Amino acid sequence: MAEAVAAAFEADTHLLVQAGTGTGKSLGYLAPALARCVDTGEVVVVATATLALQAQLANKDIPTALDAVEEVTGQRPKAAILKGRTNHACLYRARSGGDHDQGSLVGAGAVAEAAARSKGDEVSRLGAEVLALREWVEGEAERGGLADRDDAPTHTARGWAQVSIPTRECLGVTACPFGAECFVERSREVAREADLIVTNHALLAINAMHGGTALPEHAALVVDEAHELVSRITTAATDELTPAVVDRAARRSLAWLDDDLGMDFLDQVESLREALDESELTRITQASAPLPYAAAALRDVARKVASALGKVTDDPERQQATSAVKEVFDVADRIAALKEQDVVWVTESEIMGRTAYVAPLNVAGLLREQVFGQGPTVLTSATLTLGGAFEPAAGAVGLRAADRIDDASGAADEFGWRGIDVGSPFDYRKQGILYVARRLPPPGRDGLHEKTLAEIAQLVWAAEGRALGLFASRRAADQAAEYCRRELPELTILCQGDAQLSELTRRFLEEPTTALFGTMSLWQGVDVPGEACQLVIIDKIPFPRPDDPLMQARKKAVDDAGGNGFMSVAATHAALLLAQGAGRLIRRSEDRGVVAMLDPRLDTARYGSFLTASLPDFWTTTDGDVAVSALRRLRGDTD
Repeated sequence: MAEAVAAAFEADTHLLVQAGTGTGKSLGYLAPALARCVDTGEVVVVATATLALQAQLANKDIPTALDAVEEVTGQRPKAAILKGRTNHACLYRARSGGDHDQGSLVGAGAVAEAAARSKGDEVSRLGAEVLALREWVEGEAERGGLADRDDAPTHTARGWAQVSIPTRECLGVTACPFGAECFVERSREVAREADLIVTNHALLAINAMHGGTALPEHAALVVDEAHELVSRITTAATDELTPAVVDRAARRSLAWLDDDLGMDFLDQVESLREALDESELTRITQASAPLPYAAAALRDVARKVASALGKVTDDPERQQATSAVKEVFDVADRIAALKEQDVVWVTESEIMGRTAYVAPLNVAGLLREQVFGQGPTVLTSATLTLGGAFEPAAGAVGLRAADRIDDASGAADEFGWRGIDVGSPFDYRKQGILYVARRLPPPGRDGLHEKTLAEIAQLVWAAEGRALGLFASRRAADQAAEYCRRELPELTILCQGDAQLSELTRRFLEEPTTALFGTMSLWQGVDVPGEACQLVIIDKIPFPRPDDPLMQARKKAVDDAGGNGFMSVAATHAALLLAQGAGRLIRRSEDRGVVAMLDPRLDTARYGSFLTASLPDFWTTTDGDVAVSALRRLRGDTD
């Protein structure tokens, strides 16, 4: 892998590297990246999807690689972690107060006493939390630190909101009274002096969308956890609009508006609410529909408000109000435009109520021009070959099949790419079994079938717990947990929602005869090596929901272009998740176990072979008795 990465940097081409769990892929790209920094003096950026990997790189892998580079070359490159603005505290917010009066936060007076009695001391707890955060912020300012959220005292999201600021509301280093001490600016200065910069997919997306202004100039890029890239870029490019957001922007602006314009802005809150209530919970394609019509009216009023607020730089509150109004304007304008390259839809939830969303139909063009078009890029993940080929993953990020370079010496243009699978240290055929329950009925919409529930209970019984259940819906996870608790009272069945996910994962890892059932966050976010997890249960092929407007729009676009939308979008999405889910089983060379796929379509449907080819090369069976016997043998039962 290291040789392939070095060759891609040298040839100025792009590389997709599939590197299985346990390969050590971080060192596989860090070694050539740091060598390039030493040889050329150029900067290399590494982008990850998760904070967990960022922390692993910063605390373990990068120091190890730097030690090796220094030993071999006599030089020690500088490395820095670069995060988004909201990951750092804001001195202006911490010192001037947030959305709540400090007196109420710290529990002063009779009002706070009444709140504490009625809300179980919630206000006092939040106040103590904010005071601790503000004290920490001042300490970071004195020490010349970066006030990174990961280093902050224990806190909630509400507490952190009192000492941080949304990107759009930042006053800017020149206008902020504390600009000279700004933690974000300090982190940027550190990054500008570094040879290797580690950032995240979200900041990479912002850099791509805003003309390269978020990251320092760099000669090469490595994208780790690359299977997440399209999803993370899409999320970063997605906007939402709610009546609450408009109401907040309007009320922040009233002090600087005349009565008529202020009332007009407030009226737009109710107009938007009515439009959302009248909208179907699906994609919106007609400009005459209630939502685009209301968004156009809101856009026009927001434009007038922003103009009335003016370009004031000596009043921080007015400047932040202007930023909030401009954000409302931008999102309303995007929704009202209903551009072909955007998807607009409405959803509803108990917490948020009705919300309008607008997302890019496709991010491949953005990635092609603003990421791959800027220099050699390496994408790496344990799951980059879908259906046994790199082309689906490459196409999703803007690299075309025609761009692929087949031979090592082939010439390439700026979008030329190669794919390499460096394999795995694991012997999947000896370490794991893929059991496809062909005898079960296909999954339906009315919950898990009784036969499927019985199969789950039998498998969990055979493994004596030690099972990770990955379900397509919360309803299915709850149904399976309830059934197994009733049928297997001697085992502990944990279900997502019973406690914080970190607590559930800890118990699953530490307590024998325990099973953990859950939904999407378990498919990719749980790493449980060893005997704690000897059985992974997947209830159904994780196709996108049929009511997912963005996925359906992408599928239709492929169909309209003459392609196969189902295979390009739905099957590719399912293959990626299946590979990630099945990958939970074998995390080290000593691990053994069974992946039980309870959806017979993996074996019976025409697309089944494409999905299976995306999975690790397990030994495969459709005989449930074989799977049960294997699990019993792992538990020492030889009968």
